Amino acid sequence: MRFWDSSAVVPLICRERQTAPIIQMYAADMDMLVWGLSRTEILSALCRKVREGALPRNRFEEAVAKLEALQADWTENVDYEAVRERAGRLLVLHPLSAADALQLAAALVAVEEKTRGFGFVTLDDRLAQAAAKEGFAVIIPGTGSLGSAAR
Repeated sequence: MRFWDSSAVVPLICRERQTAPIIQMYAADMDMLVWGLSRTEILSALCRKVREGALPRNRFEEAVAKLEALQADWTENVDYEAVRERAGRLLVLHPLSAADALQLAAALVAVEEKTRGFGFVTLDDRLAQAAAKEGFAVIIPGTGSLGSAAR
């Protein structure tokens, strides 16, 4: 099982440059752990693509269907209170957006701070660096792993 940031889930359901390596990674370990509000973040990304003309409406509907299939199988961290508290600490320590702090906090809460060797999948460089500093084995599909220390 790995924690999947929403940035890494979008290419699983919507064709992007990183889709091939992400599909390969997912096929190797289909046991996903996500933040309880990841679906909202993913829908936001898909809607933005539609508004920008990067995703046709029919492909949007296909992507939503794929999202629903993934959601049926993934594990969500929905401990909102603990995640909110942990995110506050992360915002002080790392240059993260609120959404990214919540993603990282959800991963930390889910593994009870036992991050050593636990995979954290993301396409966001800033989030990857913070996750590595927190001890996760960060994986950026297509580029390999950052390991458990910051770059």
